[in-house]
Amino acid sequence: MIQIMNYDIGQFDTSTLSELERSIFNKKQRSPVIYRYTSPDSLRFELKMRSNIVTAAKELKDSRAAFATFKNSRGNEQFWVRTAKGGLQQRPDVLSSAAIRDIFKNGRLYGFECATAMIVVWYKATLDTIGEENFNTHFNNLLLYDWQYDSDLRIRIVQNINEAYPGDVVYFENPDFNPKTPQWRGENAIMLTDDLYFGHGIGIKNASDMITSLNRRRKPNSTTPAFLSEQVDQLDFEHLHQLSRSLTARIGSRIYKLV
Repeated sequence: MIQIMNYDIGQFDTSTLSELERSIFNKKQRSPVIYRYTSPDSLRFELKMRSNIVTAAKELKDSRAAFATFKNSRGNEQFWVRTAKGGLQQRPDVLSSAAIRDIFKNGRLYGFECATAMIVVWYKATLDTIGEENFNTHFNNLLLYDWQYDSDLRIRIVQNINEAYPGDVVYFENPDFNPKTPQWRGENAIMLTDDLYFGHGIGIKNASDMITSLNRRRKPNSTTPAFLSEQVDQLDFEHLHQLSRSLTARIGSRIYKLV
């Protein structure tokens, strides 16, 4: 159920929402969990952000960025410096927005594993939602490495797969993964619709096909199948909404947050 502070949810205009946004709204309305928002704009922001995450996930798939272990990771050296551990550190002489956009523009120059891909998708959607100036103000000196991320990309973990929505990250666990390929111990995936997911290295598939793909990467003679876990990773959309409303001033080539 959706609740908005000092507002009758029945007055919320869904006619301007996209089909995906409306489906998320309706699912949240039917949920036994209470979802509280500070304003109608806060709810609209989340719906738009979730839609942009889905778009960014599809764009990353189409970018030709490859799946690679940390040992074999790579990036465009004009924007990123590869660290000793296989992470990609943003160069200090480029804007964060340009560095993130380049991954989607020149994907063939990039290779990283699935957790990094989830963060990249979330960064791109955040950039597309809050705009370049706000993104460059709040997200800088980025390091793409596993689940490391900027402090303003706040993530909450929910242990209830029934409360996963498009734009969230879910985890397909592969308990009997082949020890020769530990990168397939599981697959992080962006939820695109109720039963469609993007997993970097596997592609866009429904849950059954995701599990089948992981089952092919188990120990020989294993009888323990992969499965969709209860864990759901969700962004703190209210925090990002506040960042989108930040006032900024530009002095020369530097951007300053006013308040």
